[in-house]
Amino acid sequence: QVQLAESGGGLVQPGGSLRLSCAASGRTFSSYVMGWFRQAPGKEREFVAAITWSGRSSFNTDSVKGRFTISRDNAKNTAYLQMDSLKPDDTAVYYCAAVMSPRIVTMTYEYPYWGQGTQVTVSS
Repeated sequence: QVQLAESGGGLVQPGGSLRLSCAASGRTFSSYVMGWFRQAPGKEREFVAAITWSGRSSFNTDSVKGRFTISRDNAKNTAYLQMDSLKPDDTAVYYCAAVMSPRIVTMTYEYPYWGQGTQVTVSS
């Protein structure tokens, strides 16, 4: 079992940057694939990025490629989402999630553990 808590959201102007953090409890953090998802008002929750337990492999959805970077520090039980060149369309509640898997997982229903979410608003 793992518990997750996101932080780092806020209001940023278009073109700006934010770094989200996801702190995990539990001794087996390094066994989990970590994912980031987002949900905008009136829309379904969508996959953003995921990283394998080792950090050697990651995958981003097309809309954030070249702008967002997922990473993790297993010694700190923390995953990160660095978001650069932010656009108004990136406005959403961002969630981190965890699943025990040997490979990247992108489907929402496959993740059993979720954080409470953090709001990101991109506006001038």
